[in-house]
Amino acid sequence: MRLFRAALLLGVAALPTLAGAQAAPPQTAMGARTESVKPIDFTTRTLPNGLRVYAIRDTTTPNVSVQVWYDVGSKDDPKGRSGFAHMFEHLMFKATRNLVPEQMDRLTEDVGGYNNASTADDYTNYFEVVPSNHLQRLLFAEADRMAALVVEPKSFASERDVVKEELRQRTLAQPYGKLFSIYYPKLAYSVHPYARPGIGSLEELESAGIDDVRAFHATYYRPDNAVLVVSGNFDPAQLDRWVDQYFANIKRPSAPIPRVTVQEPARTAAVSRTVYEANTPLPAVLISYHLPPERSADTPALMVLNAILSAGESSRLYGSLVYRDQLAQSASTFLDTKQSTGNFVAYAMLASGKTAAEGEAALKREIARVRDAAVSPAELAEAKNELLTSALKQRETAEGKASLIANSVIVNGDPTAADRQIAAIQTVTAADVQRVAREYLKDQQSATIRYLPAEGKPAGTTDAPIAIAPTVQVAALTPPANIAVVTPAPEGQRILPPAPGAPIAPTLPQPVVATLSNGIRVVTVERHDLPLVTASLVALGGSATDPAGKAGASSLAADLMTKGTQTRSATEIARAVESLGGSIESSASDDGASIDLTVPSAQVDTAMTILADVATHPTFAPAEIERARSQTIDGLNVAMKNPAQLSGMVADRVVYGTRAYGQVSTPTSLKGLTRADLTAAYARSWKPGQATLLLVGDVTPTQARLLAEKHLGQWRAAGAATAATSAEPAFPAPRVIVVDMPDAGQAGVVVARPGIRRADERYYSLAVANTVLGGGFSSRLNQEIRIKRGLAYGAGSSVLAGRDVGLVSARTQTKNPSAAEVVGLIDAEMRRLGTAPVAPAELETRQAALIGNFGRTIETTDGVASILAGYTLQGVPLDELSRYIPRVQAVDPAAVQTTAAALLDPKAASVIVVGDAKQFLPALRQAHPEVEVIPAGQINLDSPKLR
Repeated sequence: MRLFRAALLLGVAALPTLAGAQAAPPQTAMGARTESVKPIDFTTRTLPNGLRVYAIRDTTTPNVSVQVWYDVGSKDDPKGRSGFAHMFEHLMFKATRNLVPEQMDRLTEDVGGYNNASTADDYTNYFEVVPSNHLQRLLFAEADRMAALVVEPKSFASERDVVKEELRQRTLAQPYGKLFSIYYPKLAYSVHPYARPGIGSLEELESAGIDDVRAFHATYYRPDNAVLVVSGNFDPAQLDRWVDQYFANIKRPSAPIPRVTVQEPARTAAVSRTVYEANTPLPAVLISYHLPPERSADTPALMVLNAILSAGESSRLYGSLVYRDQLAQSASTFLDTKQSTGNFVAYAMLASGKTAAEGEAALKREIARVRDAAVSPAELAEAKNELLTSALKQRETAEGKASLIANSVIVNGDPTAADRQIAAIQTVTAADVQRVAREYLKDQQSATIRYLPAEGKPAGTTDAPIAIAPTVQVAALTPPANIAVVTPAPEGQRILPPAPGAPIAPTLPQPVVATLSNGIRVVTVERHDLPLVTASLVALGGSATDPAGKAGASSLAADLMTKGTQTRSATEIARAVESLGGSIESSASDDGASIDLTVPSAQVDTAMTILADVATHPTFAPAEIERARSQTIDGLNVAMKNPAQLSGMVADRVVYGTRAYGQVSTPTSLKGLTRADLTAAYARSWKPGQATLLLVGDVTPTQARLLAEKHLGQWRAAGAATAATSAEPAFPAPRVIVVDMPDAGQAGVVVARPGIRRADERYYSLAVANTVLGGGFSSRLNQEIRIKRGLAYGAGSSVLAGRDVGLVSARTQTKNPSAAEVVGLIDAEMRRLGTAPVAPAELETRQAALIGNFGRTIETTDGVASILAGYTLQGVPLDELSRYIPRVQAVDPAAVQTTAAALLDPKAASVIVVGDAKQFLPALRQAHPEVEVIPAGQINLDSPKLR
């Protein structure tokens, strides 16, 4: 997959050194923080075979992250083999001499960890997080797949099918997928192989053979082309011994590593293309400009420029295109910097009724504005603070720190690049920002794509497809001599992974609770390892309290709370928070609403002033209502063009029927909402007696209580607490629904049925049963649908349990012809779980997966806040935090089978398939003759009948 590095670049920075909790750091006159840089504390060594090893010790976590990054990416795809690096990434999870296929998942997910990989233009990285007592096992496994990967026809064929489904899911079925992953790189480059999309050409992958794959591995997957990073809780001396034991004997080939030396020429004349594509709900425009390699001294100034243009709601693009002029449903920029020529990308998805020409002109006006005039001191300070906070958040986990080091080495050639960049950011001036804008964002250097709905194509228009330029230079792969063909070791001769060590118990957060005189509950969780605080104000109520016919009232009201108070405008709210380096969000769920922000701890007092104002004094100005309504409707129209998203919306409506959780926001329901509906929705939730303030991070309970008293202690609200909802109607009978979306790139499949309340005693046995069914890569659904048959990029299931009875669902996306087969596989696995006991060994792995995910979530301040907010809204005691692990561990096979028989039986489930019906309807009708077919353009989500 092609990875856009905007988010990563925002985080490629070392920690600012803050004096202590709540101690205000020095600031410039315009508010920029001026802290010194604290580098990531790592050690490094290089083995005789060339493997570079970096170690980052952190004894505050019970986990360890192991990452191996190879200096080979999509740019290195051989001639005639585009997509090869990405395809190879998939094969690395198959067999080695000593590991059976998918054993990497057994060594990670099945012990409470996880693993993944990605392919970018310049690298392919493999990364795992596991309990630290499993570190030795992961080093053994990574060394074995570096040195002794088994490449055989069956795995190659199955993973090629999976890659096809990934292409359909990420690129063909998703609106705008082709714009970003296919057309953008093709137009951006005329010579460099970066022009080839990372997903590749399926035709070229089909023509590849086993010898090609073996040659690719022998050429690039070698110790002197790799970086190993270990971050977390480990003994340094023991780590060195294990690295030597498993990696030192891997042979360093004598042949040189092929390198791409092509240089992309400067673009001296603007280029533009217009394409018309199906499944495009709104016009879009994308403009790219060449940038120097990431190691350039100009990168810090470009990072600041990027933040000024698009970081947050006080940014220039949001402020002008989205908010003021209402031209765009969304607009942003990102830096796609690389080892060689990268790109600065600006894009906009236009609002309904707006044209691509208007969007293009507006984007270019904003680019010209930053070229022609210096940015303000306030904008400069805000951008720097946002970049500092982003860096702080990325360093909350061992995995985040490991990624920073590895990326610095591979892309910049220097492990300290992250430290240097953040130091340089602090010295960036307004003149620097204007200079790089003038240097790199000239009109004649632009490449523009206008991406328009196919149905709007004028008659007689000649297609001008965006193709890879014939001048793009790629080289054939010359196979190394004497490539060894690795075969699995015979049974009995395989070297087994070492046994795990003694486990390290996690340190569970300990909430401290106080209550103010006005009824607000204040919950504090102390965590002083980083100067960061997450604040979340949670109120009961939510979308389930919306009256019939008023779906979306609570959600829209929550969105509007940050769009103006009695003393601050929407822009002033955004600017006030973002100038601190934070961001503020308000949202509603079925059971409540929340306002959330994360800021450096030294800024929490100021940030709480804004949070309290937003919570207690929203104005719901008519102009803001209309703006938010239009943006939400445009977003819904985009979602309803995505088969996966639309299938989920239909599932909610079908399963819940007229119950409160079943109301779905639609363009029709949103258009009918009045200001009185929104103020009523606000009043139902936002009362101090049903609100909880969560403060997690570098703050003490005493400080938290003082902050709450200062900013929320005088809050009063008229009216009694929101009354409990009346008795809900029964769940409707299950249905089988096909939403016909002709020419959809993929089918979205959902099998869903009623579940239970979160407070139900069966919750943990259902959670474990669900994890056996569809929780993670090792789950039964993913095994059957992806791994065995290659029918989907992934398949899973989930349990949504609230104050009321929620939903249990299994979901996937597949090519249209296999939709009926996938429905049958889901049905069979749901049924099997209730008719046969789960083997103890399988049960143990699924329990470990749940516990491991819980443990990783509580590593971050916003993760802890999210769990506690969920407990608050679901009516679960906060001390459930300490009971979660033992309650998961207490579930036995009998409980799983009993619960699955009652709550996963597919007889009570509805089946929803959204896709090109002509390709799967006959097969689906054979199994489900009662199927109802509704054209996508006629679906009515305002009614449970759907018509």
